[in-house]
Amino acid sequence: MADASNDSRLRLGISTCLLGERVRFDGGHKHDRFLTDLLGQYVEWVPVCPEVEVGMSIPREAVRLVGDPESPRMVGTRSGTDHTTAMRRFVRARTRQLAELDLTGYVFKKDSPSCGMERVRVYAQSGMPSRRGVGMFAGAFRSALPLIPVEEEGRLKDAVLRENFIERLFCYRRWRDLIKSGLRRGALVDFHTRHKFVLLAHSPRHYTELGRLVAGQKKLTPARLADQYGRLFMEALGVHATVAKHTNVLSHIAGFCRKHLGPHGRQELSGVIEDYHQRLVPLIVPITLLRHHIDDNDIQYVGEQWYLNPHPKELMLRNHV
Repeated sequence: MADASNDSRLRLGISTCLLGERVRFDGGHKHDRFLTDLLGQYVEWVPVCPEVEVGMSIPREAVRLVGDPESPRMVGTRSGTDHTTAMRRFVRARTRQLAELDLTGYVFKKDSPSCGMERVRVYAQSGMPSRRGVGMFAGAFRSALPLIPVEEEGRLKDAVLRENFIERLFCYRRWRDLIKSGLRRGALVDFHTRHKFVLLAHSPRHYTELGRLVAGQKKLTPARLADQYGRLFMEALGVHATVAKHTNVLSHIAGFCRKHLGPHGRQELSGVIEDYHQRLVPLIVPITLLRHHIDDNDIQYVGEQWYLNPHPKELMLRNHV
């Protein structure tokens, strides 16, 4: 059975206020207990507060984005003080620093003029805001490091989005470990094989494209191969898994088990998968039963699949989807 545990923690960037630090403009924080108490058991946090690190005080005048949503300015809400040049200079330098830390992911503060990932308010001359902006720091970070999984703390309250983010973190970590160990042809074949069902649960199209890339890897330099595979791999995981795709994957895995089971065992397995398909039980139920049969019958190929153990079981996120 594949082992998703790892003694070294994931290293994630995070908006400092989400850790409970009083760095917001009003001297407050936005402490998120899921991040610190649960996910924090597996994470080394790298906190960043662009406003404080650029030199703004605590407390301070609030800032907002104004002008063109594609290239907004950051100004004080009362004084109109323009912080744009200083913030852009900071963003470039801080992003370079973070790139050297080999981050596995990042959690941004939603709606923040520096850290919001999407739908950040940008004010026009009339004072009427649109929701078309991206925080100045978040936008620069994502442009510079496009493969790194990112999310906003507000979106992580959605169980499906949270599951997807956690899975992307651990998959990206495994990909980075492979790159650091040297992208040998056999190692890439093994990596791709062990992620087969993970990829099929997200995007069968990407799985097929990645398979072609692996089959033709001798035509590419290692650097080109790593670039293309990594981009497609993380792009695939960004496609949300669905109940229908999970059901197809579960049925495929069950096919490896059925020849080892009697009539009752086959009927039970089919029934549990159908119960999941009908949304009567969470995904963890058919996965647990499949893992039982795979372990009992030493079905090595399937037992080595990351789909059955993509992240530490203590997170128990699959109880929700």
